[in-house]
Amino acid sequence: MDRFDTPTPELQTMPLGLYDVVQLALLGAGFALLAYFLYSLTSRNEVSARYRPSVFAGLCLAAVAMVAYALLYSDWDAGFTLHGDVYVPNEEARNTLGTRYIDWSVTVPLLTVELLAVCSVAGAKARNLRFTTMGAAFLMIVTGYLGSQVLSDGRDATALVVWGLISTVFFVYLYVALIGAVRASLPTMGEESAASLRNATIVLLSSFGVYPLVYAIPVFADVTPAWLTAMQVGYSAADVVAKVGFGILTHKVAKLRTAEDVVAGIDTHPEPIWSSNVHKSDGVLPEVGRVSPAVLAAVHRAPDRGAGTDPV
Repeated sequence: MDRFDTPTPELQTMPLGLYDVVQLALLGAGFALLAYFLYSLTSRNEVSARYRPSVFAGLCLAAVAMVAYALLYSDWDAGFTLHGDVYVPNEEARNTLGTRYIDWSVTVPLLTVELLAVCSVAGAKARNLRFTTMGAAFLMIVTGYLGSQVLSDGRDATALVVWGLISTVFFVYLYVALIGAVRASLPTMGEESAASLRNATIVLLSSFGVYPLVYAIPVFADVTPAWLTAMQVGYSAADVVAKVGFGILTHKVAKLRTAEDVVAGIDTHPEPIWSSNVHKSDGVLPEVGRVSPAVLAAVHRAPDRGAGTDPV
């Protein structure tokens, strides 16, 4: 049978029960992302300015993912018409997988920013690592999109495999780069924050592994309504783990590292820091009249104009 005689994975006639399972997964993931967005928004000042970029990255990706899930739910709801005891797809159903790739092309690079912002890599090395991991994450998603949605239409196993392997190259680089940054950071951190960072990394990279498994379903099996349900539920669950679960863990790392900096006297924070009802540090305000080392260094580098010299 020609591959174009086979319906695309999204255009499956869905039994009532399976249709409802997918709808529940989309709603559940969307509400979980909303809860995480509100949590991050209201707790962003619990961490110092040094680690706040991690919170901002989490807020941005949660907002993007919420909009994406609203679109996915709308496409799912409008994409099927009830005929008797089955839901028959129409043209709107075609977007119920492709929209996910648009979401991931933005949110997966932001996940790398969220992780690296609580690591100890700094300066030019941090900028370079952030640029390369964001680029690799974006290309990983784009090449997967080409294989799954554009060139194979979800039905050509050869195209799925070839573009899946290309995507895997960027996937492997992400693993190597992010694990390297985390391993370099662990010795510079306290025991509890290091354990939390390790856990956050495991959660993120483990959830990353779900996506290629779901992507590969059309390679090894004809997509049936049951398989489409598994794909939608698998992607939704992985999104919640990768974005919400990982985000909560990185927020904990940021709080613990803030407390460590306050206790060590290298930073200040206006409020006490608590984690799991355990007091980690007191609130410490900046000293009035204290000149920061950066300002002092700038003064010493400035040319001496001499007394009485007109500054104009």
